[in-house]
Amino acid sequence: MVAGYNTISMGTGRKEFHPKKPRPGLEEYIKEAGQGVLKQIGGAENVDEAVIGNFAATRFNKQGNMAAFMPYIDAGLRYKPAVRVEGACGSGALALATGIRSVLAETADVVLVMGVEVQNTVKAIYGADILAAAGWAKDRKQGHAYYFPGKFSDRAKAYQEKFGKDKPREAMAQWYVNAIENARLCPTAQEYHNVSDELQACGMMNPNPRGFVDSLNVYDCSKVSDGASAIAVVSEEGLKRVGIPKSEAIEVIGMGQAEDDITKAPDDPTILATTREAVRKALESAGITKEQLGTVECHDCFSIAGILAVEAIGLAPHGGGAEFILQGNTKRTGMIPFNTTGGLVGWGHPTGATGVHQAITIWEQLTGKAGDSQIPISHNRPYGLTINMGGDDKSLVSIVFKRAE
Repeated sequence: MVAGYNTISMGTGRKEFHPKKPRPGLEEYIKEAGQGVLKQIGGAENVDEAVIGNFAATRFNKQGNMAAFMPYIDAGLRYKPAVRVEGACGSGALALATGIRSVLAETADVVLVMGVEVQNTVKAIYGADILAAAGWAKDRKQGHAYYFPGKFSDRAKAYQEKFGKDKPREAMAQWYVNAIENARLCPTAQEYHNVSDELQACGMMNPNPRGFVDSLNVYDCSKVSDGASAIAVVSEEGLKRVGIPKSEAIEVIGMGQAEDDITKAPDDPTILATTREAVRKALESAGITKEQLGTVECHDCFSIAGILAVEAIGLAPHGGGAEFILQGNTKRTGMIPFNTTGGLVGWGHPTGATGVHQAITIWEQLTGKAGDSQIPISHNRPYGLTINMGGDDKSLVSIVFKRAE
C-alpha cells in the first residue's frame, strides 16, 4: 500500500464545524481523497480498478450506487471497474481486503481503495438509529435508544462486574486521555483543536444512565464524523508503474477476516471473540507473533473496546487489559503504541472510512511520514497491525504490515 490521503475528520470539536452552516457532501469528500492519491501515483491512467467502502449513505445521504462516484474523481477513471463494499463500521477494511484480493488474483496491479461516510446530516438520536443497522433489526426494537453505546455499555458493565469497577474505569479514562493527546498531533483529526486541560477528569466522569447509558460517559465514545480516506493497493509491478520507491510503501504480509452471527448475542460480553479470531488469523498468515508488533490501530469505537482489544490480541490476559493500559503500555511512548493519531475516539469515526484511515496511519508510521505524530519503529518490532470491526464484534478484518524492502 502506498500514497495514502485523509480528508479532515469533520464534526463537533473542529473549529470549522457548524451544524447550521453548509458543509461538504459525499462527492466533495470522495473527490478530495481520490485526487489526493492520484496526484501521488501519476494520475488516473495508472489505476486498474477502484473500491469504495461505505456503510449507510442510503440513509444518511439518500445516496446509493457509490461506485459510480469513482469517475467523478477524475475523468480518467471513467469506464474502469469499480465496486462498493459494505460491512457496517468495518466497510473500510473490507474495501482494502477487496483491493488486496484483486491484486493477488492478478486482475489489477493498481487499485484505488477508498472509504467514506458523511453522518452529520441528522440529529444524534436519529443518527444512532441509522447506525443501529449494523446490529440485528429485530434486536434493535428492544435495544437502548442509543443502540451501540448501549451495547458497549453492556460490555463495560459486565467487565466491571467480573473484574471490579475501579481499574476498568481508570483505564477507560486513560484511553480517552491517550486518544486526545495523540489527536492533538494530527492536523486532520477531529479532536485536533481540543485544548482541554481536564482530560483525566472528563474521562473519569460518572456515566448518566438517565440521559445516556449505564456504564459509559460521552467521552468513552467516538464522535459523529464526516470524512474520507484513500490509499493505493499495488503489486510490485504496479509500484514500478506509479514510480514510487519501495521505501515509501508498506507491504501487506498477513490478513485475517472473521464473521459472527449477527442474530446472536456474544457468548461472553467481556471478550471480543471475533476480533481475537481475526487477529489470530492475521498473525498466523504473516508468520509473526504479537511480540513483534511495533504499533496497533484498533477499533476503539468506545473506550471499553480498547481494553477488550488489548486482551483479544493477547497482550494481556483476560481481565488484565485495564492494568496493561494503566501501566502506560499503549501510550505513544509505551511498549506498543496504539492509535497514534487518536483512533476512533480522537481522530474520528467516519464509519466507512475508518479501516482505510487505520491503514494510512500505519503507512505513515512505518515509512516515517507521520509528522508530529511519528513514533520510533524499532528493528525488533517492525510490524504494524490494524483491526477494523463492523457491528458488535461481528464483521472483522485485521491486517499486518511492514515497511517494504
